Amino acid sequence: MQDTNTSFPQGLIAGLPIVLGYFPIAFAFGVAATGQGLSPIEAFGLSLIIYAGAAQFLALALITSGAPLLVAAFTLVAMNLRHVLYGPALMKRAGPAASRRHAWAWAFGLTDEVFGAALGQLARGRRFSEPFMFGLGLAAYASWLAGTALGAYAGAGALAGWPVLEAALGFMLPALFLALLLSILSRAQIPVIVVAAVATVVVSLAWSGTAGILAGMVAGAVAGVLGLGGRDAG
Repeated sequence: MQDTNTSFPQGLIAGLPIVLGYFPIAFAFGVAATGQGLSPIEAFGLSLIIYAGAAQFLALALITSGAPLLVAAFTLVAMNLRHVLYGPALMKRAGPAASRRHAWAWAFGLTDEVFGAALGQLARGRRFSEPFMFGLGLAAYASWLAGTALGAYAGAGALAGWPVLEAALGFMLPALFLALLLSILSRAQIPVIVVAAVATVVVSLAWSGTAGILAGMVAGAVAGVLGLGGRDAG
């Protein structure tokens, strides 16, 4: 008997909050990309291949500023290094019995928000399943591609008449991710949060704010994988 709570359609439904957050950000990226001289196809290609939210805006800045290819590639890899730890952290939470047969495919969709949503579903007692992960990831990916395509088609200046909206879009992804994490926050996760916060502050003071954010993300992910936060009671 199929568990409808872990099916592909249920994954799509669970991804709706991410869709609402991704689409306007992707639209803004499409507008920004064409404004910097990229063609609509090139803008869409960045979302199709990179699919990394804020990193795409950074990639756009690096490309248009004439940064060397190796510098741009290293910067983007470093910024997204945390994603390498999302899969192990998720599978640790799912348990040893969780299927990994198609992880090579659905892991592509493990963005910050998809990872947070998947953890939230597990915290609420939903059994891990790969069809559910495919639905969750596909909903987010499709909305990002659709938003980029529409923004690129609208062209540069599409948001020029809405400066407040344009500025607010930059806060939507962090706000969405924070909301997902707060929904599953418990006392057991406090040590991991402390590790991430300390790493962020120390590296920011010693180096830079960008490096501090990266250090905090990596330190927090590593702490989670190592089980520093322990397990929730019950």
